[in-house]
Amino acid sequence: MNTLDAISARRSIRKFKADSVPADLLQTIFKAALQAPSAKNKQPWRWVVVSGDRRKDMVRLMRQGLAKMKAAGRSIGSAEWSVKIMEQAPVTAFVFSAGGLSPWQPHSVEQMIDAVVDVQSVGAAIQNVLLAAQDQGLGSLWICDVFYAYEELCGWLGTAGQLVAAVSLGYADEAPAARPRKPMSELVRWL
Repeated sequence: MNTLDAISARRSIRKFKADSVPADLLQTIFKAALQAPSAKNKQPWRWVVVSGDRRKDMVRLMRQGLAKMKAAGRSIGSAEWSVKIMEQAPVTAFVFSAGGLSPWQPHSVEQMIDAVVDVQSVGAAIQNVLLAAQDQGLGSLWICDVFYAYEELCGWLGTAGQLVAAVSLGYADEAPAARPRKPMSELVRWL
C-alpha cells in the first residue's frame, strides 16, 4: 500500500476481533515506529507492549484510576469507553517520552520546551504505528485517556519518563466510514 493510500484508508477502530496478532507482525509495526523523525534525533519514545493475560492487569488499573477520579468528583470524559476498547483489543502499546516529566510535576521553561519537542517526536512515532498497522491489515486506535489512570499505569509499567498515550491494535471487527474533515480553506493559510 502506498503512503497516501494508507493515510486515506486509516480509521480509528473501536471494535476488535479476539484473534491474536502474530509477533512478527508487531515487530514490523514497531520497527516502523522507530523510523519516525525526532528532534535532534533524540528518539525519545519508549514503547511497552501489553498482550495476552497481562491485559487484565492493564484494564484493572485503568478502572482503578477512573474510580479514583470519579470519587474525587472529576470528569473522566470518554475514558470508560476507552477501557472497554482496550479490554477487547488483543494488543495495547503504551508510549513514553523518555526524558519527559509527569504533567503534574513543576516544569521550568526549558523543561517545558524539551517536553513539547519530545512529545511532537513521539506523535510522529505513533502516526508511524497507525500507518504501519493499516499497511499490515490491522486496525488501531490512538488513546489519550491514559491520563485518567496515569499514576496506576506508570507504576505498573515501570518505565521512566512521561506517559504520552496508548495505541490499541488488532484485527478490525468494524469498517467505519471516513469521518468528516474540515475544508482545507479553513485549516491551511497560504502566504
